[in-house]
Amino acid sequence: MGEHDEILDELAGLAADGVAELQRIDDLKDLGSAASRFLGKQSRLADLKAGLRDLAVEHRSTLGEALNAARTQLEDAVEVRRQHLDELAVGRRLAAERLDLTEELGRERNGHLHVITQTWEQLEDVFVGMGFTVADGPEVETDWFNFEALNLPPTHPARSLWDTLYLDSDDLDGIAAEQLLLRTHTSPVQIRTMIDAVRSGTGPPIHVVCPGRVYRRDTADATHLPVFHQIEMLVVDHDVSMADLAGTIEAFTKAYFGGDLTSRLRPSYFPFTEPSAEVDISQPDGSWLEVGGCGMVHPNVLTACGLDPEEWSGFAFGFGIDRLAKIRHGVEDLRDFVANDIRFLEQL
Repeated sequence: MGEHDEILDELAGLAADGVAELQRIDDLKDLGSAASRFLGKQSRLADLKAGLRDLAVEHRSTLGEALNAARTQLEDAVEVRRQHLDELAVGRRLAAERLDLTEELGRERNGHLHVITQTWEQLEDVFVGMGFTVADGPEVETDWFNFEALNLPPTHPARSLWDTLYLDSDDLDGIAAEQLLLRTHTSPVQIRTMIDAVRSGTGPPIHVVCPGRVYRRDTADATHLPVFHQIEMLVVDHDVSMADLAGTIEAFTKAYFGGDLTSRLRPSYFPFTEPSAEVDISQPDGSWLEVGGCGMVHPNVLTACGLDPEEWSGFAFGFGIDRLAKIRHGVEDLRDFVANDIRFLEQL
């Protein structure tokens, strides 16, 4: 084989090996180095080109065409690989800089009423189903409605049981000190209801429940809150007795707590009822749980509202809505209801 044929074979090998190597390169920097090695001034291709002048004239044309063809193959391979690596680099950069602007709605989540509000509404439903109407009144009350009309004059020792929050009335004309307060119970609504019935001429019979928010100077703990909720029941009619009160409480107990539970009354004392009693609800384990107080409306309260105690009698029953929710849902600490921990609220 002559020198001419050996060069042709070498050129073919250079092109084939170079193209194969270029196709395996995965980095633009390495591609630049390989391109310089195959096509640069120090490459074997450059040496062969320089050696053409030493060959016979009749071989220069053929070898020149072969040399140019090999160079073209290598240059095309370099360009194809560069474009491919450029596209990969752009893709990686876009992936790294990508922002997901898709609006993901996901599953629609509806909120629900707070557990205290749920309990409030459930109690109203029970009493309305028993024939009562719902009454409400202001949370800022006068001393007369909150205490005096309920047989609690200024010197009454039971006033200390309520830890009242009085409002500053210095800038109010005609309002003496300690005459405005945040109501300590919802009993003032009962007073207003009886007075309105007398003034409007509709008069008794009265069958109302009075739910609402109340305030006391209490330190928050597992069983007490300074702001809590009560619901009270009032019935005024002819010939109302303790038997009617006990029967009404028993009907409420079975309607709200379930037919397997029952109620009992224990003698107690409240200034606005006489006789008075505490209400206990039986528990599945055989124990009894106190839920509120009740009694026959005191004659002094009826008189303060313009009702003749010789003609009318009544009974009342009151308890804490928060405590009832605590019992119903097995919550150990009343403060959980006001901590606004969404993990707790979602369970109820």
